[in-house]
Amino acid sequence: MNKEQLHGYISESTGNESNICQIYALKDGKTVCDDCWHGFTTEDAANVNSVTKGVVSLLAGIALDKGYIESIDQKVMDYFPDYTVKRGEKTIYEVTVRHLLTMTAPYKGKSEPWKRVCTSEDWTLTILDYLGGRAGITGEFRYATLGIQILVGIIERATGEKCIDFANRNLFEPLNLHKRILHGDSSKEDQFDYFMNRNPRKYEWYSDPQDTVTAGWGLCMSAKDMAVIGDLVLKNGLYNGQRIVSEKYIQDMTAPHLKLGERFGYMNYGYLWYKPFDDREVYAAIGDSGNIIYTNKEKNISVGITGTFKPRIFDRVDFIENKVLPAIDECKE
Repeated sequence: MNKEQLHGYISESTGNESNICQIYALKDGKTVCDDCWHGFTTEDAANVNSVTKGVVSLLAGIALDKGYIESIDQKVMDYFPDYTVKRGEKTIYEVTVRHLLTMTAPYKGKSEPWKRVCTSEDWTLTILDYLGGRAGITGEFRYATLGIQILVGIIERATGEKCIDFANRNLFEPLNLHKRILHGDSSKEDQFDYFMNRNPRKYEWYSDPQDTVTAGWGLCMSAKDMAVIGDLVLKNGLYNGQRIVSEKYIQDMTAPHLKLGERFGYMNYGYLWYKPFDDREVYAAIGDSGNIIYTNKEKNISVGITGTFKPRIFDRVDFIENKVLPAIDECKE
């Protein structure tokens, strides 16, 4: 399959590939694939859902490199001295930044309190009410999209500036990517539209009433943006010879800290990034609807894919390896 055949395959797909809007790939730092569907162009953006978490991990690494965050083993509550802990709660004092980055932070309740958090005035402080619990810190992996909001709160309190400004100044602009803007006021209807609308979006980032961006979803990027960020990971934090993130943090971020279960395809987990294979240097930031940053150090290639809302797409790594990479290789021959 060459790139033209790949385009046709996606155009005619009625399966998991039918929602793909953009594919962009870089090999050895050079563009080797740039294709679009459903009225999208290369410069359009989409809500990349949980790929947002992978970007927030990089921002945490930059804050750590610059000394704003002293250590990933620092206690979360060190950053919230004004927060009133619920009576009888003790576990919250033991939770560290590392627990947030590896999704091993404990939370009260069996499900995430979306309604309460997303209708509150301060999403970070509201989700803090759920951090901790009687079971203590067990080291168990608990995927928590809302819980990662605490990490953005830490970045803001540590740096003294809004996370979107920190991200623009230290990540997006140095990578020659568009500055992000705040999405603005939200409502139940607006949040629903943000997920479901199939049209291209601005280079925006969803935020709460405090202008604090969402940490687990809501960042809008193009596939090109994601490929560039993937290339940054491939180059161990360097972009055009400029150090953006330390090599040590990139290595820690992509290291296999946890082995996940069947629900997550038995992948390994780093700091909000996945390592799909035990024995290969392939890493990914993965979001709902098949949005993905895929990085392959063996081939020195990074791929970004955006997609409109389509739940339960879990095969994008396989799709890239079985369809996208062969199409790119075919064009080289």
